[in-house]
Amino acid sequence: MGDRVAVLKDGYLQQVDTAQNIYDRPGNVFVGAFIGSPSMNLYEGQIEISGDGGSVTFGSHMFGLDEHVSATRSGLKGYDGKPVIVGIRPEDFEDAAMVEGVSENRRHASRVSLIESLGSEVMAHFRLDAKTVGSGDPDVVEESTSGSVANAVGRFSARTHGRIGENIDIAVAIEIGDFFDAGTRKAIWS
Repeated sequence: MGDRVAVLKDGYLQQVDTAQNIYDRPGNVFVGAFIGSPSMNLYEGQIEISGDGGSVTFGSHMFGLDEHVSATRSGLKGYDGKPVIVGIRPEDFEDAAMVEGVSENRRHASRVSLIESLGSEVMAHFRLDAKTVGSGDPDVVEESTSGSVANAVGRFSARTHGRIGENIDIAVAIEIGDFFDAGTRKAIWS
């Protein structure tokens, strides 16, 4: 059994590393979306830097970025006011009622459109007012959305009280989200 994974696209090597490092630090949008199930949620966004923090906006949503993000992703400072691709893994969304101390700038209210109960966890589908970005994989059928409303998938605790058709507050762990250059689609780290 090997301890390294190679991700190929159209015969070109995209990234080689351990499976965990590829998952935690994808080199580009394709790798970020390819590794993990359900796939990474991808949106058009913009970064605003302010002091040691800042914010990321996608659609009508603005989430605060703290000094941790600036420290681990120093390359974001060069993207102040510029478009980026924001990647949020399903496990980085959670029913806010299940998380203690979630600040208001890390919450989003949305209506649950679908619940997939998997026993130990729940896949919750909800809408975000944001424009999605395709993974770049021609074999993947991207979900079409109307206008700027996009589907999002969150991996919630099985104890969530969210039900289909109900509005709930969703916690967004944006500090561990992924950011990619909108032109090159490469990850922004340092």
